[in-house]
Amino acid sequence: MRRTTTVLTALLALLLAGCTTASDSKPPGPRWQPRPGIAWQWQLSGRLDTSVDVPVYDIDGFDHSAETVAGLHEDGRKVICYLSTGAWEEFRPDADDFPRSVLGRGNGWKGERWLDIRRTDLLEPLMAARLDMCREKGFDAVEPDNMDGYRNRTGFPLTARDQLRYNRLIAELAHDRGLAVGLKNDLDQIPELVDDFDFAVNEQCAQYQECATLTPFVEAGKAVFHAEYELPTARFCADSRRLKLSSLLKKYELGAWRRAC
Repeated sequence: MRRTTTVLTALLALLLAGCTTASDSKPPGPRWQPRPGIAWQWQLSGRLDTSVDVPVYDIDGFDHSAETVAGLHEDGRKVICYLSTGAWEEFRPDADDFPRSVLGRGNGWKGERWLDIRRTDLLEPLMAARLDMCREKGFDAVEPDNMDGYRNRTGFPLTARDQLRYNRLIAELAHDRGLAVGLKNDLDQIPELVDDFDFAVNEQCAQYQECATLTPFVEAGKAVFHAEYELPTARFCADSRRLKLSSLLKKYELGAWRRAC
């Protein structure tokens, strides 16, 4: 009888182990934490140039494969997965999965529309699937874009509270998958969100004289990845170094071209 019990116990243990798949478990170890001043490359269009000698690459999560991410890792880079979490994009492979009821006004980019971020019941599974993709491809972090809809004409009566709730949801979903996550723009909510995010990504804070607003991230030991498009480096690099920002001059299409501070 004891022998039978032992065999049954062993079989049960094997069955339980088989029920725990890689997709159900969190990746081991602490998530990546980029520090202030770290150099980076941001490329979201064109043929990826992997020759830029920097420790961080931020690339499109849909457009690049696990093999590309692995290659960057082999070269000693950390890799950030760019996703739009606050706007719908008609050219993405999951575009048809989004109900029409959550699609709002255009956000200024061709084929993109703001999302009704109040509808977390509909959006959470869609965003979870996107973050699963980032994790499965081996990314270290995620850059969720369009995280400030409440400050724009979205077609929905979004409030600051709606935005805080949604942004924290995205951060939680990323952290549950072992991914670091950055707060994209949304300067006004930095005091409330700095503890929820691992770094910040900002566009044009120098042009609009807002870079000091990002100080809470730097004071928390968290990187601020920053890009300007219209100012020459002479107009912002000195302040960027003083504020410990990771600053680049880029072109709007975010191809391979860059000029670092």
